[in-house]
Amino acid sequence: MADGKSKLKKLSEITEGIAGAVGIAIAFVTPFLRPRRARWGATEAEVCRSLPGDDLVPHHKWGYTHAVTIRASAAEIWPWLVQIGQGRGGFYSYEWLENLIGCNMHNADHIIQEFQHLKVGDEIRHHPKLHSYEVAVIEPGQALVIHTRADTQNGNTFELTDNIPEKYTNTSYIWFLDGLDDGTTRLISRGRYDYRGLRNALSLGHFLLEPIAFATSRKMLLGIKQRAEAASKRGNE
Repeated sequence: MADGKSKLKKLSEITEGIAGAVGIAIAFVTPFLRPRRARWGATEAEVCRSLPGDDLVPHHKWGYTHAVTIRASAAEIWPWLVQIGQGRGGFYSYEWLENLIGCNMHNADHIIQEFQHLKVGDEIRHHPKLHSYEVAVIEPGQALVIHTRADTQNGNTFELTDNIPEKYTNTSYIWFLDGLDDGTTRLISRGRYDYRGLRNALSLGHFLLEPIAFATSRKMLLGIKQRAEAASKRGNE
């Protein structure tokens, strides 16, 4: 029985991964939809809203604000957020696709207590062999921000008040929980990207990373929504 469930879970992951790949391919060939994808699910007020961590990438060259309504409280959603990361609870996105490029990702379907104690300065990874992100802001029950800023020539980090390197990347990911009066919560996800001196950086950002970022961010929000709502329903039964 357990082996059968494992096979069904694997088949589901592959099916979802294929659907994700198709979605990314469609995004590649529909550049005219980029403005709409950059604000998927978000209201005008949410797109314009200032969020914790925005100041880490104040002059972003491109980015997005996505959002979803979850039928659960912020307190119920927060444990799913705080355990994100490779080697932790995963990113609730296209696990099969991520593992095709060596991410070794495993999306959790339950709360993992050992990963519930995140703090500023902790590392969050997308891939075991690539650079990590640092937790820059953590406001329990409301905001989580991870960030990386580095000179791409030597790998050193720098502050915005320092001399800006000739070549650099500066990226932040923000997740914000906005509890509503009806007991639901808006989960807002924002990515901001700044860079300089990278070969074809502008084209890379808009034509390569944008479709992937859209697909994975959207899937993550829906993955958290599914898990949090199911757990909330079980808790209320």
